[in-house]
This record gives sequence, structure tokens and C-alpha cells, in this order.
Amino acid sequence: MADNGLFDKVYNPDVLTCLANLSNDEVFTPPEVVNNMLDLLPQELFCNPDSKFLDPACKTGVFLREIAKRLITGLEPQFPDLQERLDHIFHNQLYGIAITEMTSLLSRRGVYCSKYPNSEFSVSLFDDAQGNIRFKRTEHKWRDGKCVYCGANEKQYKRENDLETYAYEWIHIARPEDIFKMKFDVIISNPPYQLNNGGGSGSGATPIYHNFVQQAKKLSPRYLCMITPSRWFAGGNGMDSFRKEMLTDGHIRTIVDYPNAGDCFPGINLNGGVSYFLWDKTYRGNCDFTNISNGKKSSSIRNLNEFDIFIRYNEAVSIIHKVLKKTTSTMEDLISAQTPFGFLTSYRGRSNKAINDVTVYSSRGPSYASRGEVTRNIEWIDKWKVLIGKALSGHAGEMDANGQAKIIAATKIIGPNEVCTQTYLVVGPSNTKQEAESIHSYLCTKFVRFLMMPTMVSISISGGSFRFVPKQNFNKIWTDEELYKFYELSEEEISFIESIIKPMDGGDD
Repeated sequence: MADNGLFDKVYNPDVLTCLANLSNDEVFTPPEVVNNMLDLLPQELFCNPDSKFLDPACKTGVFLREIAKRLITGLEPQFPDLQERLDHIFHNQLYGIAITEMTSLLSRRGVYCSKYPNSEFSVSLFDDAQGNIRFKRTEHKWRDGKCVYCGANEKQYKRENDLETYAYEWIHIARPEDIFKMKFDVIISNPPYQLNNGGGSGSGATPIYHNFVQQAKKLSPRYLCMITPSRWFAGGNGMDSFRKEMLTDGHIRTIVDYPNAGDCFPGINLNGGVSYFLWDKTYRGNCDFTNISNGKKSSSIRNLNEFDIFIRYNEAVSIIHKVLKKTTSTMEDLISAQTPFGFLTSYRGRSNKAINDVTVYSSRGPSYASRGEVTRNIEWIDKWKVLIGKALSGHAGEMDANGQAKIIAATKIIGPNEVCTQTYLVVGPSNTKQEAESIHSYLCTKFVRFLMMPTMVSISISGGSFRFVPKQNFNKIWTDEELYKFYELSEEEISFIESIIKPMDGGDD
């Protein structure tokens, strides 16, 4: 009888589970997550000897390995002899493209039980040392200092021949169908997420995961399943066109979203969380969307294109509908641009105040500068201003261990002759202290910060973060209770807001 536990015996404990916790840059996928993704596919694919599977971004080979396990079981009736079955599966059904030379060896070891599948140790013998998991050193194509395919910075990624280029073959070719010259039933992967463009992490990183998705669509597979950062839900950082493409596609049957990436990849911090999707070439309709946060699961059939960004919390949709029904304008146009007075975060003012100096607030506290040093929004100097920290509380508004988020990290009311550095954004400004206090009270409500939450997929707040926050008459101190009542929120909706938004600390931070 065939030994369907072949891979289980080879890996005990599972080395790929250990590797899944090693890196933030090119995240290795735990076998459990891979199998959750495979469960989305029609399971008859694993009983069909003609099904073909491709992973265009192999790191450990875990996708191909877990597919092989299912095929070993599903094809037993057609191929009772285990060796014949293995040979058919590995030679005719499983294909991969490794992202580096090292991961090609790791992937072959994970799939063929030998890094060289033409050796005696391979579970299925090939004529060459690559088998069906290839790695080809690929070069970037430079134009004006950037790669035309992935946007990599030439100064950083133009390498000597003995160094890794990170020019991934799958996204550095105009015709990906020429690589294997065949049609695939399933393309499934966890692609690299970004390339450093020389400015560090966050704003210093160029996303590339969407290129893997778009290349896969060129091959017109029956099914496409990939796990990526969820930042595309709200766009930004060059992702607006990809967001629109995904939301209007109509072929996305399923999305499973983790606002806290650590719920999917233990030990990994990834701003905005991660999600995986199933794209079905023959399907047109709404999407079965599931949000998993701190062990709580919420599912709903959704129209992905209902808003210009995607609302990741199912419970938030009805609340936003009620708010927009009574909203004529939003707070978006009351939020300043970055660096509202021209002072960068690194600005160091004087420690002693001279006559006619302005006070400059930063994350390090107040310092002083002359009025002539203010280069932007000079007319705001003598007004009242509400400041909010530009950086979100936590990682892109992710929930803490209690399943709650604060969203706005810091607030402050400043008066005439006071300004701030790039650390803050200005809300307003206001002609009176009373109006500023009203704005401040409104921003501190859970209601406002909840309506900001759907936009939070990066590390910073901007005007766009307030696209769902209605503008009010700022002549009073606002409370959650009256806002809940005015917008006719149900007890269940109020309870949801209260359960996931932390209270502010009661005063200026």
C-alpha cells in the first residue's frame, strides 16, 4: 500500500514551521496557512492527474510540498504504485520559480527531499539539478535610475555577479508564459512584499507584491491564490491603480484578512496586516470576505467596489452607511498637509525664547524659532490649532493584545504664536479657543477614531484618514453618546465600536 505519510515522516518537527518565523522582509509561510489557502480551491483538482500548479515565488517549497501531499492521496486510484505516482506528480504537475539561489536549494530540498533532484536521494529522479523548480539569475533593466519592471533603485540594487540582485524572474520578463510554456490550473504563492529604495522601511520601501499578482493574471489560470499585505485595501504608495483593479475585478471569490499580521504569521509585525484571496476565472459576483482578528472571525458576502477603498471590518459597513446618509461634508479638508509650518521632524529649535519668537512643538517638547523661520501657513501662526500626531498609535492602527486600538496617538491644543514640526498635523485652524476645544473633544471620541480605522493600512495619518468622518458644528464639547444617538446606531453597532476603540487618556498627550 502507498505510504501517504511520506512527507510527514521526512519532516518531524516541521522545519518549515520554524522558518516561517525568521524574516520580516520575505515572509516564509507556515504550513497551516498554506493549507488554509489550499482549502479554498476545488478539492477535485487534487484528484486530477492533469492539474498543473505553479508557485512563482518559491522560498521554502512549502506550497508545492503541501500540494504534493494532497496529490499523493488524491491520485492513488489512478496510480496505485507510489513511485509511479510520485514521478507523475513531480514531473508533470508541480512547478516553481525560486526567488534566490538559496531558496531554490531549500525549495528542492523541501519538495524532492534533495536539493539536487538528479541525485540518488531525490524521491523522484530528474535529468538535471533543477527539476521543475528553477532559478535563473535575472538582471534589472535600468532607466533613469530605476528598474522599469519593479522600481528598484539602481544605486542600491546594481550588484556584482556574486551578489543577489533581487530581480525576481517572474516579474522581470514581459511574457511570463514563456518560462514554462504551458497553461496552469492554479498559481499560488506568498510573493516578496517590497524592495528597500534606500530610505529604510515604511516610506522607504517600494511595494512589489502586486507585480506578482498582475503577472499571474497574464497567464489566465483557472485559479489564482496569493497572500499579500492588505495595504492595497486603501491604496497609497503607488497602489491606487492596483486597489481599483482588485476592487472592480469581479473574479475574486474569497478574501481572508488578518488586520494583525501576527495572527497569521506568528512573530511578524507588518503594518496594515495581511490577507489572502482566491481569484476564479469563471466566477463573477460578490466576494466572501472573512476578517480574523485576535481569534474572532467575521464573515460577510461583500461588494468589493462599494466604496473607493475597501472596508475590512464587516461590522463597520452598516455604521458607515448610517453616517454617510447624514453627512454633507467630511473632516478631510480640515487636515493639514505634512510639515504644516515647514519644520521637519529633525528640527532643533533654540532652548531659550527671544522676543517675538514662536514656540515650536515636536515629539521632544517645545523649543523656539523666529517667525521668519516659518515657511508654510504663516497666516495660521496667530490662530488656535489642534494638533494630532502624524504617526498612528501602534502598527498602522493594529489591535493590541486586548483587541483594541487607539488610532490617534497624540493630541494637543496650541494657541497663537505656537506652531509645530512635521511630527504633527494641524486640524483647523480656529479663530477661538472654544472652537479648538470643540474640535479636540470630537477627535477624542471613539466614534471619530472608529471611522478613521478603515483607512489605516500605513503608519501615518493624513487627510484621507478622515474621509468617513463627518464635519460638525464646532461650538460645543462632543461626546460619543450624542454622536451615537444622532447617527442612530444600534446597540450592537455601539458595542462593536466600544469593544475595539480605546479611550483617550483624558487630556493632551
